Amino acid sequence: MNAQHPAVRKFGTAAIEEAAQEIARGGIVAVPTETVYGLAADASDSRAVARIYEAKGRPSFNPLIVHVPDLAAAERIARFDDAARALATRWWPGPLTLVLPLRPDAGVAALVTAGLETIALRVPAHRAMRALLAATGKPLAAPSANASNHISPTRAEHVAASLGARVPLIIDDGACPAGLESTIVMEGRILRPGPITAEQLGLALATNEGKVVAPGQLATHYAPGKPMRLDATSAAADEWLIGFGAVAGDDMLSASGDPVEAAARLFDALHRADASDRARIAVAPVPEAGIGAAINDRLRRAAHR
Repeated sequence: MNAQHPAVRKFGTAAIEEAAQEIARGGIVAVPTETVYGLAADASDSRAVARIYEAKGRPSFNPLIVHVPDLAAAERIARFDDAARALATRWWPGPLTLVLPLRPDAGVAALVTAGLETIALRVPAHRAMRALLAATGKPLAAPSANASNHISPTRAEHVAASLGARVPLIIDDGACPAGLESTIVMEGRILRPGPITAEQLGLALATNEGKVVAPGQLATHYAPGKPMRLDATSAAADEWLIGFGAVAGDDMLSASGDPVEAAARLFDALHRADASDRARIAVAPVPEAGIGAAINDRLRRAAHR
């Protein structure tokens, strides 16, 4: 790594071995998951976890998601009831995070949970993160690999642009297929909507009472540097319009009005809008149904100032 840029390695055995060595040294690496690129460190090493917070500039009260290879590994860290185990059995590996009571002997750094008695766990499906979990043999804390409160990264170049030399190594395996952070569930309620919808889970969205109990609950989150206007059907002269469906723009989430395509393209589009020559960003309306709830959740947080 030179002074300005991280090393970027194409996914493969050599890249995973290099990343595992960095993790073993207490370092951090950026690795793709099916949701977004994650900034991974050994969840049992408090100094390594602190490097995640330092690299992201992340508030210490915002807990991190821990990635594990399977349900058995998750049960060594947290206590599952029947309902949580049923969700895990149905949706893991995949973009579902479960917030569960932490076992006293979990061996996870307190910084991971931000001092809470619960922990957010996920079994990822992406080959790169799964390979890294296998190579390290460690649970990996891995929030999104971007500066805190900035747009989440769905490509290796997003990570490099956001974090630069603060992350020594990025594993590049192309664009993330879901392009949206995982759905978070706690005690039968959805704390954060995501790729697995409320309809699919058969669960209701929790009301946010202002207390952070899981990752991704801060009101201002995923935010570009420019002011952003939602539900726009046309653009002012100084606005970059992100279109959807019948509303055509400078960029499109989905010309056909497909919400799944829109979710996968959301953060890419926000990155392009933030880098454009316009002073402000406008975004076309996206219906709330299904995964649209998660898209609108991210857009409201991005627009919150």
